[in-house]
Amino acid sequence: MSEPLVIVGNGMAAARLVDELVKTSLGRYAIAVIGEEPRLAYNRVLLSSVLSGETTSHDIELRPAKWWRDRGVTVKYGCRVTEIDVGRNELKIEGDESIEYSRLVLATGSTPLRLNLPGVDLAGVCTFRDSRDVDMLLALAARKRPVVVIGGGLLGLEAAYGLAKAGAPVTLLHLMDRLMERQLDMPAGDLLKTLVERTGVEVLLKADTARIHGEKRVEGVELADGRLIEADAVVFAAGIRPNTALAKAAGLLINRGIAVDDHLQTSTENIFALGECAEHRGICYGLVEPAYEQAHVLAQHLSGKAAAYRGSVVATNLKVSGVNVFSAGDFLGADGSEAILLSDIRRGTYKKLVLAEGRLIGAVLVGDTSDALWYLDMIRNRKPVAAIRKEMMFGRSLATAPKAA
Repeated sequence: MSEPLVIVGNGMAAARLVDELVKTSLGRYAIAVIGEEPRLAYNRVLLSSVLSGETTSHDIELRPAKWWRDRGVTVKYGCRVTEIDVGRNELKIEGDESIEYSRLVLATGSTPLRLNLPGVDLAGVCTFRDSRDVDMLLALAARKRPVVVIGGGLLGLEAAYGLAKAGAPVTLLHLMDRLMERQLDMPAGDLLKTLVERTGVEVLLKADTARIHGEKRVEGVELADGRLIEADAVVFAAGIRPNTALAKAAGLLINRGIAVDDHLQTSTENIFALGECAEHRGICYGLVEPAYEQAHVLAQHLSGKAAAYRGSVVATNLKVSGVNVFSAGDFLGADGSEAILLSDIRRGTYKKLVLAEGRLIGAVLVGDTSDALWYLDMIRNRKPVAAIRKEMMFGRSLATAPKAA
């Protein structure tokens, strides 16, 4: 008889785990997926494409309903798990029956942060995180009224780009001195700012938001230096927080995220966690690729095979506000490292490769990211680069071409 395996959360990490499980453990587990959003799992990275009108909400679904049915997976969406009864191996669902589990996987993701500011509860203040937020932002954009987006990381840039492309005047406020400061160095951040502004978004850096003005709904945003920016709506995209409330109430060990070991097991036997809600060796990744790597390891472990997750090389390889951006590894460069640079501002291209001890340890690319995966492979596998050092900046095809005698 199949063991009941329940996954709480129906996002990208959960969908990848199911995909991996049906390859390794088909028939061993009776899999049920419980999701709070009222729809099937979708590609969250493409939400900005829905917002900008480049694709539809239906087109970003990861798998059709038939795929889940054909693999015997029970999907309950629009359902909220209210409690984990660890002693009885049981989940309680709001307004529904309880569900028993033999193995439980928490893939509860994260929630967007809202700054604690005066006016944060006014009508017109929203976040950009899921498909329900996109529906709200589309309604805002249709009014063609000014919108302020707070946060110059990936989510903020995507929200600003989507809103601008949908026809709204957009001002992006970012507290730091450059955009995407966790993924880009200063020159790359400066170039990205220039390219984003070409899309019609006004970008204000070192912008410390003090309050949101309005009586019943948003009328403007005031900065700490006294500047007042007209706004009909405010979108918070200033970071995320792992969803740990359910796990914490069940007595699981929580640090910043749900603490897991190298098998992705929590502090309680037979309860696992992965993706944005999980914390492994002190790190909450908040990125898709580490979640997929965790899903692979966890599926192997649950199938009885030897597997361990040792952590991920953090890499970002995305199209941000219509601009290709990639970064990986130690792109700032620790002591003893050296950097190779190529910058062509007119063409919107910037490349930086960081080397140490004859190996590539970090990279930043803006504009041309065609060789991103090649650079990432060298970083992850610590390949010696002495033989191609002079050519590697110009791409794989040139660097690996046969040398003349």
